[in-house]
Amino acid sequence: MNTKDIASTLEKVYKEAGDFLPLNGTDYVEFYVGNAKQAAHFYKTAFGFQSLAYKGLETGSQDYSSYVLAQDKIRIVLTTPLNSKSPINDHLRKHGDGVKVIALWVDDAVKSYNETISRGAKSFMEPSKEEDSNGFVIRSGVYTYGETVHLFVERKNYNGIFLPGYKAWKSDYNPTTTGLKYIDHMVGNVGWNEMNTWAEYYQKVMGFVNVLSFDDKDISTEYSALMSKVMSNGNGRIKFPINEPAEGKKRSQIEEYINFYEGQGVQHLALATDNIIETVSVLKSRGVEFLTIPTVYYDELQSRVGKIDENITELAKLGILVDRDDEGYMLQIFTKPVEDRPTLFYEIIQRKGATSFGKGNFKALFESIELEQAKRGTL
Repeated sequence: MNTKDIASTLEKVYKEAGDFLPLNGTDYVEFYVGNAKQAAHFYKTAFGFQSLAYKGLETGSQDYSSYVLAQDKIRIVLTTPLNSKSPINDHLRKHGDGVKVIALWVDDAVKSYNETISRGAKSFMEPSKEEDSNGFVIRSGVYTYGETVHLFVERKNYNGIFLPGYKAWKSDYNPTTTGLKYIDHMVGNVGWNEMNTWAEYYQKVMGFVNVLSFDDKDISTEYSALMSKVMSNGNGRIKFPINEPAEGKKRSQIEEYINFYEGQGVQHLALATDNIIETVSVLKSRGVEFLTIPTVYYDELQSRVGKIDENITELAKLGILVDRDDEGYMLQIFTKPVEDRPTLFYEIIQRKGATSFGKGNFKALFESIELEQAKRGTL
């Protein structure tokens, strides 16, 4: 399916579905972490996020603290328990730091909940009205793969800093941003033979469509393989690729993730920028570590992708990958895992017309990941 076909298919599906789950975009992503204060410092220092809002003991929250950080349209929430009885500890004990909530911005959180529940979703949170002097927010939620949750956030009647119960987080320490703009897509890792199950879940329960599929011939190296389906909502604002392992000589990155995360979960967030060379240069200077790409990749780059605006020598120095589709080209690079368990990492992406996901880069990317797996003894 080429990119023009994808666009027309999305439009058709969106209309045929009767728009039963209209999504305006990603509202926020919430991580459960062992120490939210320190994690917030890392995301500010390394990735250039800015202080936005806070909830904790000082605001009357006795069970957990949450720090909200923002950069352009990206909002992340870092949440940590304040006592041993908190159920958040169960998640941390099993999975380590990771994504718990992918919150989706909707016009009607009650309708979103009822529509998804009626189609077979498992309830996480019944519609709840939360209010303060700035108005009210309605939130509801359902489970997706593993223990990951989709919250539906209706905030049209609220003009506070973030959500009721939060106060503005004022800080003297706010490093400059790194040029990150919005979340391009979020990737989930699921178990053996689970990809189709969850692709069907997004189709049936949330009205998404499978816009791209990759099998073990598309995504494989000498040692490992995986399969992936890219699910998109009707207006194309939310994209969730879903990965599962495939048979190979050795352990794939998906198996490594599932082993260390101890279950299914969010593997990485792709963060968009308008200038990937500038963004990656700043991120590297702040200590963010990226995968190393063999120099031979760049020897044939121009013959494979054609003319591009960027200097190939500069791309090679930074390890940035390039791929082209019918609509243009894209540039991308992947960090190493950002915590000790080899689970969560980030992709930095710049699209110059392209709407695909870098199929031409799969071999080079996965060989680089395997080199890191070999160092960890998990290949």
